[in-house]
Amino acid sequence: MMNDVVIVRYGELALKSSSVRNWYEKTLMSNIEAMLRQYGVSYSDISREWGRVFIHSTDPNAPTAAADVFGVVSTSPARTTEATIEAAARLCAEVSDGFIREGESFAIRTKRTGNHDFSSQELGIKCGDAVWAMLESHGMNPSVDLTDPDREIFVEMRQKYAYVFTRHVQGVGGLPIGTQGKMVSLVSGGIDSPVATWMLMKRGVEVIPVYCNNEPYSDERARQRTMECIDRLQKWCPGHPFKVYEVPNGQNLRAFIDKCDRAKTCVLCKRTMYRIALEIMNIENASGIITGSSLGQVASQTAANMYAEIYGLCAPLYHPLIGLDKDEIINIAKRIGTYDISIQPAASCGAVPQYPEVKAKFASLPPEEDKMDIEAMIRYSVSNARVFKV
Repeated sequence: MMNDVVIVRYGELALKSSSVRNWYEKTLMSNIEAMLRQYGVSYSDISREWGRVFIHSTDPNAPTAAADVFGVVSTSPARTTEATIEAAARLCAEVSDGFIREGESFAIRTKRTGNHDFSSQELGIKCGDAVWAMLESHGMNPSVDLTDPDREIFVEMRQKYAYVFTRHVQGVGGLPIGTQGKMVSLVSGGIDSPVATWMLMKRGVEVIPVYCNNEPYSDERARQRTMECIDRLQKWCPGHPFKVYEVPNGQNLRAFIDKCDRAKTCVLCKRTMYRIALEIMNIENASGIITGSSLGQVASQTAANMYAEIYGLCAPLYHPLIGLDKDEIINIAKRIGTYDISIQPAASCGAVPQYPEVKAKFASLPPEEDKMDIEAMIRYSVSNARVFKV
């Protein structure tokens, strides 16, 4: 007999008030449904009880698909039986047949929710006895090890049904996407910004990717790499299609090169990107801007420069990578599927000066910006943005 249900566990949702928890659970179920459709997983129903969501499916891909949904801590493919100690014991014996081999130790792990006339300990003993008898009937010499067993059989006894399973699939965790509002994310095809975007998605944020196209100081490969990263990120949140802004920024870089202190090009560029993102944030009624900045990683991300970049700007900025090392960021990029895209060859930004400013004084930037009509530049960039859905 195959597994007939997938148990879905969540974490932080359980700490919310009843009304918020109800909303989060419904959002989680909707997101699970969208992910199952994306994976092509067949299922008959998705239901919930206190502390659990259940996917009624025999599809072997269902546990993995559900584990990729933000908010899911773990999943388990399970078999269902009546909520009695006798039925649970019989099912444990069936599950053990072929699962536990000669010479392997085993343990029964039980969890009980609801009103029953037996304890979790009694449930474990009864199920363990049934497994022992099954193994002996096959001429095996069973052994129990509750500390470090070779095999574990889990029994979750609830009010209506009992569930028996043998494995946990690690989930991505976080909060259901769509529960923390919207934010604009400055995305490029590099390693960092897709990871930063994913990390805020994991915290329940719907993102609006913004790509500042630096042509002619970048090439089509850089753009294509960015779009592939965005497409990969979209696969983490089916049911929440991205609205992408591709904003021309090359003409702004040309103005900085022609009219401003050459060393300050990168700092001025970042300030301009923040202004562009802020305009889009207001258009989309979003509540923040996400960046891929990691302190000290490149010239524009020194503490002094990051201070100068936001001087005089009223924008809520989120830097989820700020304290991470490059290796930590790379590991996440590999995990989420953007790393191989981000390391594809593309031209470096041709506007970067030979000696970029690394200790910008915030007071030195307004005089540079006074050499241009910054507001008109921002309006031009935003009004000429290409906007499309993924």
